[in-house]
Amino acid sequence: MAVETSLAQPADALRRALPGVALAAAVAVAAYGGNRAIGTWVPIPAMVLALLIGIALNPVAAWPVCRPGLVFCGKVLLRWAVACLGLRVALADIASLGTAVAVLLIVAMAVTIVVGFALARAFGQPAGYGALAGAATAVCGASATLATATVVPHYQGKEADVAFVVVAVNSLATAGMLLYPLICVRLGFDPQMTGVMLGGTIHDVAQVVGAGYAVSEPVGNVAVIVKLFRVFLLLPVVLAIGWYFTRLGTAQRHARVPVPVFALVFLLLCLVNSAVPYVPVAAPVYAPAKAALGVFSTWGLLLAIAALGLDTSPAAVARLGWRHVATVIGTTVVILIFVTAGLFFL
Repeated sequence: MAVETSLAQPADALRRALPGVALAAAVAVAAYGGNRAIGTWVPIPAMVLALLIGIALNPVAAWPVCRPGLVFCGKVLLRWAVACLGLRVALADIASLGTAVAVLLIVAMAVTIVVGFALARAFGQPAGYGALAGAATAVCGASATLATATVVPHYQGKEADVAFVVVAVNSLATAGMLLYPLICVRLGFDPQMTGVMLGGTIHDVAQVVGAGYAVSEPVGNVAVIVKLFRVFLLLPVVLAIGWYFTRLGTAQRHARVPVPVFALVFLLLCLVNSAVPYVPVAAPVYAPAKAALGVFSTWGLLLAIAALGLDTSPAAVARLGWRHVATVIGTTVVILIFVTAGLFFL
């Protein structure tokens, strides 16, 4: 009898989650199709489309039957999708950057996150918003926003803030993809410096790829390696932000550093991705497994951000004012200036 009860509980949880997961999946598929249809003319990433479509369908998602599935996508599925991002990083590529570049990037990212908190405080915003804006700018845009949201304690308007940061950093990354190569030319940067500047300052991976390879293949290669180094630092950034909130007296009751299983898996997959090239016999098995987990990560993040959009009220987003914009622009300018200036001293 006890065995039957234990088996029934997961089955019941799955049944209750299905409507919300199905709704998020429908939004994700629509966003993917929309990106494929209009991507040539209007380069809007599928993740941003999923967020916007989800926000538009918020009244549908308000049905109680959808709630368990949306929570599952926004919490459980999100963490495992983030964990699989570790497959994008190889330690050998990171080591090729050199110590000076690595130190510059680490310091620039740390300063950017601190500035995010400082600007949020200066503009009278929750510390959680400063964490979201700082991490999104410092690390890897939308993925970092979603990962950081898992350790930021809940506060009124958090969902709207997460949605806003995702859209804002993507818009700024797209602008950077177009403008930053021109800045590099103006400053007389060589291919190595240009790649470091682009990979170290543009928020999202897709825009880093677009900016780097639009200049040249060598620039693109360096830019992607630099960007992956920032992605690798997602683990310590998320854990540090979670630890910080546990140290705040006012948030002590609400915030806790979660058991970092997903973060440890991220690190493990990074190490596996780094070791496989040295074990040729593992390649035939690893290649399809990596491809499958890469697909899971992509779609998992897409479903998570679709769920976020579905759970976000358009009215709440519309109420966000210039202070929200100023905070994200401020962190963007800080990392741009810090990395660019630092390149003159390397």
